[in-house]
Amino acid sequence: MDYNSNRKKLPLPEYGRNIQNMVDHIMTIEDREERNLAAQTIIDIMGNLYPYLRDINDFKHKLWDHLAIMAGFNLDIDYPYDPPKPETFQEPPKKVPYSSNHIKLRYYGKTIEEMVEKAAEYESGEEKEVLIKLLANHMKKSYLTWNKDAVDDEKIYKDLELLSKGRIKREGLELAETRDILFRSAPRKKQNTGPGRGPKKHRKND
Repeated sequence: MDYNSNRKKLPLPEYGRNIQNMVDHIMTIEDREERNLAAQTIIDIMGNLYPYLRDINDFKHKLWDHLAIMAGFNLDIDYPYDPPKPETFQEPPKKVPYSSNHIKLRYYGKTIEEMVEKAAEYESGEEKEVLIKLLANHMKKSYLTWNKDAVDDEKIYKDLELLSKGRIKREGLELAETRDILFRSAPRKKQNTGPGRGPKKHRKND
């Protein structure tokens, strides 16, 4: 039996082994003009495999690049574009830049930390007090989302002071009760309202 596992590995499996066999064949054609015509025929067949990509910019360019790759960069033809070089594919991938922002308390997240710092810059007044209370309640909700246990309001006050670098010191803000937060965040069970599932109606016997 001729298994694919025993065959040569395909450089671009998406084109299939028949296309690869065609590419391998034109590598053996000695006449350059005939080789050019055969390469153009293969490009047309490759394009027909993905007709919905024909309107994409540089689609033809990609096909010729793929032909060069499948030929192991050894196909001597008149390319309409500069063929890719093997060393291009040997370059290590570029490092993905990661944010270097340090989050003091991960269960609140960076956004809450920035909002607390912004609230600390507000002038004293009713608007600032309302904002601080809203933030404290949201912090309590976030804490409970991270840790489904109880949390003391004193913990929220201390974290609020920490995130604001000591500029916000509050107690007795009348935060939402833990049980109320957990109840609101708990997933609701869907009621089965299908046919025949509703409450039974008792009929009086005639």
